[in-house]
Amino acid sequence: MTLDKFRPYVSRFLDPFVKGFDRVGMSPDGVSLLAFGMAVLAAGAFFLGGRADPVWYVAAAALVFLNGWLDVVDGALAREQEVASPAGDLLDHVLDRYADIVVIGGIAAGIGDYFLGFLAVTGVVMTSYLGTQAQAVGLDRVYGGLVGRADRLAIIGVVGFLAYPISGTYGGLALVGWLLVFLAVVGHLTALQRFFYAWSALE
Repeated sequence: MTLDKFRPYVSRFLDPFVKGFDRVGMSPDGVSLLAFGMAVLAAGAFFLGGRADPVWYVAAAALVFLNGWLDVVDGALAREQEVASPAGDLLDHVLDRYADIVVIGGIAAGIGDYFLGFLAVTGVVMTSYLGTQAQAVGLDRVYGGLVGRADRLAIIGVVGFLAYPISGTYGGLALVGWLLVFLAVVGHLTALQRFFYAWSALE
């Protein structure tokens, strides 16, 4: 079960943000770009959390949550303005993938563990790829599995907040290092879940 399935239930909380962006003339694509900007800033904060002062992890966590929230708002804004389009959906998904990559890259660079970063980012990207590839072969887009994007952002945000007070190493890794291990293992398992779901549906 993933948090993505609860998206319809948060719609009433989106209204003030959607109406606010609409009033200032912000387009859904603009919100998508703003969300990506939050991810870039989060990556920088994660890097500084590992290299300079762990208090930066708190800023990184807040920016990750902002990225996730804006990622929900852009779609709602597109529906409000009646401008939802395949081009907008494409931009949103491309920016989401780059956001995933830069955030994980920032975490890995901060602790200097690029191998773990590689394993984590490939797991995350393959999870998302399998979700959309199912749609490309005629199925519905797949959001299920152990961990979807909403779950992933929530976990990264929570660990970011905890990484400031819990700044030691455990089993040779900092808390954010174990986060990379989690993202790597669960990401690849989720990708395999989605693959076997799609494979079974196509047989």
